[in-house]
Amino acid sequence: MKRTTSKLRSAEWDMTSMIDVVFLLIAFFTLVINFTAADQNERIKLPVSETAQPPEQPPTEPLTLNLLPGGNIIYNGNEYTLETLREPVEFQLRVLKYMKVLPEQITVIIRADAVSKSIRLP
Repeated sequence: MKRTTSKLRSAEWDMTSMIDVVFLLIAFFTLVINFTAADQNERIKLPVSETAQPPEQPPTEPLTLNLLPGGNIIYNGNEYTLETLREPVEFQLRVLKYMKVLPEQITVIIRADAVSKSIRLP
């Protein structure tokens, strides 16, 4: 008697179309992501205002300061007091000056919490 064995073919998937879809999704989410959220902090609860309007186009050189309820300021992801804030801001201004950015092109954005105490900037 002769024994016959059948060879099973392994199933192979064509991954080309799935890779194409993954790259399309990566490109879509890269274009849609909001990079301005990096300057915002979740600890800041902005007050509701009917007169406050967002800018029509994003500023070219923003310098964002987030004022916390206790009076401290968040700048570039680090928390500073009013006294210790001067050095990092002056460094950023020197960098912008080196890059030939005019002072008129720098937009200072101050985001203050609804219950923040008022401070006097020097």
